[in-house]
Amino acid sequence: MQPDQRLSIAIDAMGGDHGPSVTVPAALKVLAEQQDITIVLVGKEETLAPMLAKAGKALAGRLRIHHASQVVAMGERPQDALRKKKDSSMRVALNLLQSGETNACVSAGNTGALMATARFVLKTIPGIDRPAILSRIPAHHGHTHMLDLGANADCTPEHLLQFAMMGSVVATDLHDLPRPRVGLLNIGSEDIKGNELVQEASRLLQASTLNYIGFVEGNDIFGGDVDVVVTDGFTGNVALKAMEGTARMIGATIKSEYTRNPLRRLSALVSMPVLKAIKKRFDPGQHNGASMVGLNGVVIKSHGSADADSFANAIRVAIVEARKGVPSQVSQLLQEQIR
Repeated sequence: MQPDQRLSIAIDAMGGDHGPSVTVPAALKVLAEQQDITIVLVGKEETLAPMLAKAGKALAGRLRIHHASQVVAMGERPQDALRKKKDSSMRVALNLLQSGETNACVSAGNTGALMATARFVLKTIPGIDRPAILSRIPAHHGHTHMLDLGANADCTPEHLLQFAMMGSVVATDLHDLPRPRVGLLNIGSEDIKGNELVQEASRLLQASTLNYIGFVEGNDIFGGDVDVVVTDGFTGNVALKAMEGTARMIGATIKSEYTRNPLRRLSALVSMPVLKAIKKRFDPGQHNGASMVGLNGVVIKSHGSADADSFANAIRVAIVEARKGVPSQVSQLLQEQIR
């Protein structure tokens, strides 16, 4: 991208649980914040056009609709979406990225379909065998970047090394960490712990140029002593769902205890500023926007149930990764590793 060119983001406007009712307001919100970007809303023009009628002349030239006649359903099989939905909003948005017409793609659609379609359309970075899903997990020091979170249930030690390299690049770009600390998720921090996969992966990481700090356990994800946690997609997805379930349980318990009787309700009023701060810090929407790293292009997956504010966060992640050129940085780090 030339310095005088505006960054362009393709949005799968029809994807997710709520479709245009979320994606369009989110796009307008981000455009109002950032004057140096353009957005392409991909989807059914007859649905999107009326929603933009009141957008105003201020956005003229920075927002347009690219028609796509099909929509990938949230429960649709990835192989069906790939074969039968060639004019879906998801596929067309990725096509715009592949052609260079846009610099990133954001979708709240079917995760499996998005990964399969993105891999087919964009291909993987040379030297990267499989893309991975990376997300930011709230931690004492801000965030821990964790991958893979579900794209690859079965991995080799080489895959975990590649995940570590990709996670290091994203952590550096999103949070200005020059030498992010990389840990390998295991059942213990001792060198003798773990199966053959993590043992061999650890040897590869020790021989790499990454800032590898060794094995970490599940509780270390939140502790602030590691910046990137690497694991296979099966373990990562189970861990992520366990975290989400625990957060919901804690939230429900706090609400239940504070509303148990009038005295506790009064205590809740006194504690309200603290409770709101805690809620904001652990609100999944504040951390929305998982990176599909390893592809020849920036692809960000939003939660399917995201509201407009949460989806706007996913767009912001896409903007940062596109500006930093994450795919090219991953490729460069990979080449340095090979040398």
